[in-house]
Amino acid sequence: MNIDFQAELSRIITDYGPTFIMAIVVLILGLWIIGRIVKVVGNVMQKRGVDPSLQPFLRSVLGALLKVMLFISVLGMVGIEMTSFIAVLGAAGLAVGLALQGSLANFAGGVLILLLKPFKVGDFIEGVGQSGSVREIQIFYTYITTPTGQEIIVPNAQLSNNVVKNYSFHNTRRLDMTFGIGYGDDIDKAKGIISKLAGEETRFLDEQGVTIFVEALADSSVNIRLRAWTKNDDYWDIYNNFNEKVKKAFDAEKVNIPFPQMDVHVHNS
Repeated sequence: MNIDFQAELSRIITDYGPTFIMAIVVLILGLWIIGRIVKVVGNVMQKRGVDPSLQPFLRSVLGALLKVMLFISVLGMVGIEMTSFIAVLGAAGLAVGLALQGSLANFAGGVLILLLKPFKVGDFIEGVGQSGSVREIQIFYTYITTPTGQEIIVPNAQLSNNVVKNYSFHNTRRLDMTFGIGYGDDIDKAKGIISKLAGEETRFLDEQGVTIFVEALADSSVNIRLRAWTKNDDYWDIYNNFNEKVKKAFDAEKVNIPFPQMDVHVHNS
């Protein structure tokens, strides 16, 4: 049987060409509209003060759902039967799910983190052997910036299934510092110096008070402990500056700070 291919091609173009062209136009226009919708929703969330940790996640989910709906609509326009397509999509989804178990675990971990909020963007956390400030929480990974400026990318499954220490969860934080003096030095004198310096530190919170006491009689020093409360934002500045102040005050008042020493005995044979 002879087939007029030119005639057949003309018939296919005539019958299906407009549909395919319309589907392509709808796809391109739909992707553009989805981009605009996601952007507008992002601006609205930002203006209404939605948690910065949630914003990227919600934009990603919204964009993905709208694109799936668009693709299904476009496939329906070109005549693909949705029942068969959904069955194939389900089988493919199962295979992909089995292959990407780790990624799905990270996705579930990201959802848990964003819903339960054990930490949020800007918090200083320590977990899975890493510590730093949370820069961004995405669907699969959390981005942490260390105090030295390094970027650490941690899978959400690890953060959601392990112990995480959140130093920023409360607005205040207790400062614990230990200062060692020699066994021959006056304990009351050393405590008085520390107390005077603590009284001059205006960033200590008065309502919690300051506690100074002998913590331990160590092998080579008497350890004096300072406990005081401060705001999270002031913690490290006070910690670093107070060490310097105590050292200078001890030197001025002739209070010794023990340090490791080695005695070498030379025997003449």
